[in-house]
Parts: sequence; C-alpha cells; structure tokens
Amino acid sequence: MSLKYTTKKMAAYQQKYMTKAIRLAIKNVKAGNGGPFAAVIVKDNKLISTGVNSVVPKNDPTAHAEMMAIRNACKKLKTFQLDGCELYVNCEPCPMCLGAIYWSRIDNIYFSGDRNDAAGIGFDDLFIYEEINTPYIKRKIKTNKIKHPETNLPFLAWLKKEDKTCY
Repeated sequence: MSLKYTTKKMAAYQQKYMTKAIRLAIKNVKAGNGGPFAAVIVKDNKLISTGVNSVVPKNDPTAHAEMMAIRNACKKLKTFQLDGCELYVNCEPCPMCLGAIYWSRIDNIYFSGDRNDAAGIGFDDLFIYEEINTPYIKRKIKTNKIKHPETNLPFLAWLKKEDKTCY
C-alpha cells in the first residue's frame, strides 16, 4: 500500500474491499453455489479478481474462495506471482489457502471472521493445522515414504536446466 494513503483513507479503503468480500459470500450462500466464503484481490486500489467458495458445484475440494481469486488474478495479470496485491477474505484462510497465498507472493492478507467463527458453523480446519505440525509417520492419513533409486533425478534435471523459471 502506498504511503499516500492516510490512516483514515486506509481504513475506508480496507472497509470497501472487506464489504465486497462479505457481500460476495452472502450472495454465494443465497445462490446455493457453495460455502459462506469469498475473496477479493486488489492491486493499486483496483479490483483485480474475486473468488467464491465453489467446492460443491465444481466437485473440487481445492475450489476455496482464496484459491479461485488467486487463479483468476493470475490469469488476468498473466503471471504466477501476485506481488503488490492484497487479499480481502471474509474469513481467516485455511492452511491450504494460506500456502497458496504464500506461493503467490500476495503482500497483505485482510480477514474479518477467524477460524473459530468458521468452526462454529461446522467448518473446522483445526485438525489440519494440527496435522501440519505432526511428523508424517503420526498423521491421521497414513503417509508413507518410499525409497526409490531415482528419487533425485527430477531434482537433478531441474538443477541442470539452464532456461528454467524460478519461483
């Protein structure tokens, strides 16, 4: 965010985009298209993209609002990195979305509801937060590491590739 914005202007700017996310979430619920979550991506005070939870209609467990907004922004901006962008979402991002936010290089995240609010209506991601910190051999989904003599070959190919795009 540019230093040209005063605290008062900043608050109005943030409220504008948070209101947009909240209203999109309500609209999504009323339309029966998915869960009560929506996201807005902004760059230089311009709306770049939006996304709503579309897990059920798309039969896609990754179709969370943040993921959809990131996909839409990347497509619109023709880039896989969203430096300079801000994300407004009506609820604290889940671990999957948080990972995507970090990978996309979004500068700021703003949210209104938190993980406890989501848990209160049946969207409890706490177990995922806990699983991330659990050693893979102790996770609830059985996770197995397989020894294979070619494991490092893709990594070596990447290291040797001269025309790669790092991310």
